[in-house]
Amino acid sequence: MEKKRGHVLAVPFPSQGHITPMRQFCKRLHSKGFKATHTLTAFIFNTVHLDPSTPISVAKISDGYDQGGFSSAGSVPEYLQNFKTFGSKTVADVIRKHQTSDDPITCIVYDSFMPWALDLAREFGLYAAPFFTQSCGVNYVNYLFYVNHGSLNLPIKDLSFLETQDLPTFVTPTGSHLAYFEMVLQQFTNFKEADFVLVNSYKELDIHEEELLSNVCPVLTIGPTVPSMYLDQQIKLDTDNDLNLFDSKEAAFCTAWLNTRPQGSVVYIAFGSMAQLSSVQMEELASAVRSFSYLWVVRASEESKLPSGFLESVDKDKCLVLRWSPQLEVLSNKAVGCFMTHCGWNSTMEGLTLGVPMVAMPQWTDQPMNAKYIQDVWKVGVRVKAEKETGVAMREEIEFSIKAVMEGEKSKDMKKNARKWRDLAVKSLSEGGSTDININIFASKIQTK
Repeated sequence: MEKKRGHVLAVPFPSQGHITPMRQFCKRLHSKGFKATHTLTAFIFNTVHLDPSTPISVAKISDGYDQGGFSSAGSVPEYLQNFKTFGSKTVADVIRKHQTSDDPITCIVYDSFMPWALDLAREFGLYAAPFFTQSCGVNYVNYLFYVNHGSLNLPIKDLSFLETQDLPTFVTPTGSHLAYFEMVLQQFTNFKEADFVLVNSYKELDIHEEELLSNVCPVLTIGPTVPSMYLDQQIKLDTDNDLNLFDSKEAAFCTAWLNTRPQGSVVYIAFGSMAQLSSVQMEELASAVRSFSYLWVVRASEESKLPSGFLESVDKDKCLVLRWSPQLEVLSNKAVGCFMTHCGWNSTMEGLTLGVPMVAMPQWTDQPMNAKYIQDVWKVGVRVKAEKETGVAMREEIEFSIKAVMEGEKSKDMKKNARKWRDLAVKSLSEGGSTDININIFASKIQTK
């Protein structure tokens, strides 16, 4: 058997939006001759749909909530504390288990939300790199929050176009967001001590912001972490995110339905795995999309917020409401004309790299800033304006925004720009591209001596 260049242990934060990009990065490292082991908490391991043919090994760890996961914790701070306690112990066990094998672990790539993993890596004499799942710009702004003890004055030097409504929504943290705000700030406690700081973006997309971040830490952009066969096609077996926390029975049905629709005619509506809309917002959205052909993903936990009788009234010929969709397949289908999104970074990156114009409806965390970039920097979409007092986007405004992206005078430019960012993503991942070079730099540093 061919000797591997090294063995990377990837430790993501236990939620779908953090697990998927890190797992995709593992596939890139595997294609460069590394062995990669990906940790999952016991609860997620037991609820996940895992492709058995994947070359990436999985190791079980504990967050202290093996039966119920995150939702069974008493609070966010309690969960984070227990994850640190149980996680560091069980990750150490995984490292020890491999120490006497033919492929001892040489490097830990860990989610930036878990700075304690750096201490663990150093304890075992391993290379270490935090993996940031947000854009260079968002990471830089969050870093400024950190150095300014949680506050930020506008305008920001070098990012003067950002206004209050564009910043990550921890500017005035309410009680419920305080723990997440702390978690975001803690990413920066020791990140400068790591060997590299990995960011899920590509240089061309974030060129100015990458420079700003590079001034404070050793940054390598290693994205987009979209399966290779959708972009550069260098890794023939990498056709999908091979690990899903949601049931995928509806995938074939979804694709078959899209194939019956005219090119560029469908509005794809999806708000990620965590976003929660109010009943009022769901009603406005349901009313706004009535005149369009759409595919709307409404998670089971959100269905009760739909207006009474809505599901029964859906025109099944031109509209489809599902609890889950194979997002990459959907976005790459010719029938899709625009993507209405909450602007989580993975969804934003998928929209950009698959060349789909977007209607941005950000909720919280990094999403408002991503929405700003979608509209005013990358120029691939429109941000829906929400009412100042209530934060609700009204039906007329949503309908206006969809029309602007689907058929407005600027829609041609948006489509052209979307294709441009897709082409640059493919170039960055291809041999000799900016991301490919960065992954090679990382690989040469962490390989077995």
